[in-house]
Amino acid sequence: MNRRFALKSLIAAGAVAAVAACTPMNSEPDIVDIAAGNPDFSTLVAAVSAAGLVDTLKSDGPFTVFAPTNEAFAKLPAGTVETLLKPENKDQLVKVLTYHVVPGAVTSDQLAGKRLSVATVQGQKLHVDGRNGVKINKSNVTAADIIASNGVIHVIDKVLLPK
Repeated sequence: MNRRFALKSLIAAGAVAAVAACTPMNSEPDIVDIAAGNPDFSTLVAAVSAAGLVDTLKSDGPFTVFAPTNEAFAKLPAGTVETLLKPENKDQLVKVLTYHVVPGAVTSDQLAGKRLSVATVQGQKLHVDGRNGVKINKSNVTAADIIASNGVIHVIDKVLLPK
């Protein structure tokens, strides 16, 4: 009896292992994973969560995210972040955050030496100046080309505000 039980258990464990081995694993982190793993983006991660955009930014994409740091959020007028994070201001928060996202994966070499106007997920356009470093509207890209499984992140020093 114990031999039969051991044999069945071994076969069951092998079947589970075989199924697990066939399940695709995404070894490269997505945009949200990267942001959540960096303490400089804790305000951005809180905002993305409050806006209900986590699942969107974990989807296949690809997306290009111009990601403001905590320091960038701190440059906003006092109380702005707290106000945006309130549930009753979710629509405004979504508008601000989606203004930081461009469809497709755009790397810095595609921006270098160019002046462009690119449409955001929010619907308005960002002005990109790649002639001397990379500027997005009046924000500077301070770290470029953080590659995620579903796009690319460029770190910026100011929060971009739609008109």
